Amino acid sequence: MSTDTVASVAPPKGKPKWLRVKLPTGKKYTQLRGLVDKYDLHTICTSGSCPNMGECWGEGTATFMILGNVCTRSCGFCGVKTGRPSTVDWAEPEKVARSIKIMGIKHAVVTSVDRDDLKDMGSIIWAETVKAIRRMNPNTTLETLIPDFQGIERHIDRIVKVAPEVVSHNMETVKRLTREVRIQAKYDRSLEVLRYLRDSGVNRTKSGIMLGLGELEEEVIETMEDLRNAKVDVVTIGQYLQPSKKHLPVKEFILPEQFKKYEEIGLKMGFRHVESGALVRSSYKAHKHID
Repeated sequence: MSTDTVASVAPPKGKPKWLRVKLPTGKKYTQLRGLVDKYDLHTICTSGSCPNMGECWGEGTATFMILGNVCTRSCGFCGVKTGRPSTVDWAEPEKVARSIKIMGIKHAVVTSVDRDDLKDMGSIIWAETVKAIRRMNPNTTLETLIPDFQGIERHIDRIVKVAPEVVSHNMETVKRLTREVRIQAKYDRSLEVLRYLRDSGVNRTKSGIMLGLGELEEEVIETMEDLRNAKVDVVTIGQYLQPSKKHLPVKEFILPEQFKKYEEIGLKMGFRHVESGALVRSSYKAHKHID
C-alpha cells in the first residue's frame, strides 16, 4: 500500500466545486418536508442541514436523534452542544416511532448524543426506541448508530438483544488523531465495541471516518484494515467540514480521486459496502447496507 500523504488541496476561502450541492427537490422530498414542518418532527437530516437530505428522503430514509441535543462529551469536530443534558424523556421512543409512521419511512437510522451522566449510558432508552419502532412500523428496517457506552458490555447487549438490521459505531478518525478529535473516546475501545457487536451475533456492523483533519493515507488504510479485522461489514468515508470557528479547522480538502481510491482499496479488503466521497455522511445510502 502507498504511504504517501493524502491527496488534497489546501483549504481555500471558499469550498471546492465538488463540495457544492444542489438544493433538494422532488415530490417525495417536498412531501416529507411538509410533514416534518406540520407535525414539528425532529430529524438529524434537517437540524444538521445534511447535504444528502433530498437524496435520502427521496429513497425513504431518514435519521433521528434520541436522548436530547446536549452531549456529555466535547469532541473537536462535532457541532452538538456540550454540557449538562436534560432529564430523559421516557415518552421519546413512542414519539420517534410515531414520526417514522407519519413520514412513511422505509429505513430509519437512529443515533444519539453520549449520555455518560446516566448509569445505563442511555442504553435502556435505545432499546425501548427500537422496540417502539418495531411495534408501530413493522415493515421499517433499522440502523442504530450507537455511542461506545464506555465499552460496557451489559449496555451494548441491550442493543444486540433488540436486533436492528445494522448496528453502527463511528471511529471518526485515525488512531494518531483520536485524542485530539474525540477527546473522551478511545480508538481501541471503539474497535472492541465493533468486534463485540459482531461476535455477539449482530447481522451487519458499520463504521465511518472523516478525512481532512491531517491524517496520512497510510493511516486511513491502517484504520480500514483495523475495521476489517474487527469484522466490520460497511465503512463510510467523507470530508470533514468545520461546524464553527470553535471547532477543529479543516487541514485539507480531499480530492474526489482520492476518495475513489479508498473505495477501491476497501472493496479489495472485503468490505461489503464502501461509501467514499466528499459529501458522504454516516447514514448515506444507509438503506442499501442491509443487503
